[in-house]
This record gives sequence, structure tokens and C-alpha cells, in this order.
Amino acid sequence: VQLQASGGGLVQTGDSLRLSCAASGRSFSGYAMGWFRQAPGKEREFVGARNWSGVTYYADSVKGRFTVSRDNTKNTVDLQMNSLKPEDTAVYYCAASGRGATSSTWDYWGQGTQVTVSS
Repeated sequence: VQLQASGGGLVQTGDSLRLSCAASGRSFSGYAMGWFRQAPGKEREFVGARNWSGVTYYADSVKGRFTVSRDNTKNTVDLQMNSLKPEDTAVYYCAASGRGATSSTWDYWGQGTQVTVSS
């Protein structure tokens, strides 16, 4: 099983960036897919996720700015990030959970992609 994240980079405050994640190696039917991030010196935190049914969940810090979308037929999940702030700087990880988007247990993880927002 592999989750391959891409799309990170260096942007300025207020810019937009889109991350993509392609999952392979098994069926992800019924799985939630989403994104986490980890900033230097901080614990990994939940960003947003989308259930198989299409219900989405977001961290308060990104609501209204970030959007999670997925293509169930292609096993891909994207994270559209708008109005980026320096505090959004982190390594972003995609993940998949067989227990739903609100589960504390995520079964599969991608390798991470760096997002840096300059002020």
C-alpha cells in the first residue's frame, strides 16, 4: 500500500496551493481519506478529511480556507489551500482510515510534502 503526496512548495502569505495524494496497493472503498500536518517542534495535527460518503471535516484553524476533495474512482485526495498564512507552514501528510474521518486511528500514511509560507 502506498500513498504518494505531492504539490508542496514555498509560497507567500495569501497565496494558494493544492496538494494531491494518490493511493494504491489496495481498495480504499469505504475508507476516509484526509490530511494532517506537522510543524517544527509541534505534534502532528489533523487538517481535514473526507469520508467515503462525501462528508468532510476540518480543523478550526483551516475552516473556510482549505478544502478536501477526493475522487473515489481514482483513489486520490486533494487539499486546496487558500489564503495561506505563515502558521500553515508544515510537512503535510495524506492518510487513509478504515474507521472514518473522525477516528483517531489512521491506517495508512503518505511520506509527507513540505509547505512553507513566507511572510
